Amino acid sequence: MSCSDFPSDPASAPTGVSALSSNSAGTQCCAGESEAKKQQILAGANLVFAEHGYEGASMSAIARKAGVSKGTLYNYFASKADLFTAYVEQRCREKLPPILASIQQGRTPRETLTLMAGGIIQLITQPESLVLYRIIVSEAPHFPQLAISFWQHGPNPALSTLSNWLAEQTQRGTMRAEDPHMAAEQFFSLCQTRIAHRKRFNMPLENEEEDKRKVIQSAVNVFMAAYGLPDAQSSTPA
Repeated sequence: MSCSDFPSDPASAPTGVSALSSNSAGTQCCAGESEAKKQQILAGANLVFAEHGYEGASMSAIARKAGVSKGTLYNYFASKADLFTAYVEQRCREKLPPILASIQQGRTPRETLTLMAGGIIQLITQPESLVLYRIIVSEAPHFPQLAISFWQHGPNPALSTLSNWLAEQTQRGTMRAEDPHMAAEQFFSLCQTRIAHRKRFNMPLENEEEDKRKVIQSAVNVFMAAYGLPDAQSSTPA
């Protein structure tokens, strides 16, 4: 059953309680179909963007890959830029919360940073993340809005969350970050050494798991040496 199966003429619809039930069912059906179709389009867009980049991807190719008509595609997204932005938003909405959740728990600063470092490395080295990174870097000079959209939905909220946490820890006396946002950027940079850069350049890694362990440990040690206080090693935040 599709949305077109529901009567558009109010006079032809049932009356009373039956009408309310019918309208409610129709709304739920249409909403469900709408979201499913949107996800279908985003899945197709992901494949086309990955293969052709942003500039090389056409709305026609995306429609074909998604298995929808071009008219249907434009019913959901007014332009390729809107579609790409929606794709970025969806990925960030799905992938960021598990990483940032470690900050919400009552752990020591070292434990929190260790979990976050592992999550960051896991996220930025996933195949989809590598594709997205390469698209942004290659297209940013011609389509700066793409980079802005990516920054607003991905790195910026993650940096803000870590920055706020660092400010709180500084107030509690477990960290000493005079510029929490700068410190947050430094931590994210530390997590991108060795593994992330090599994967972005399609360079081989002999022992990825061992390298990951080393990067996590080194990033946390360097960061704690710069910003940690003695009681930060063992005390659990209230």
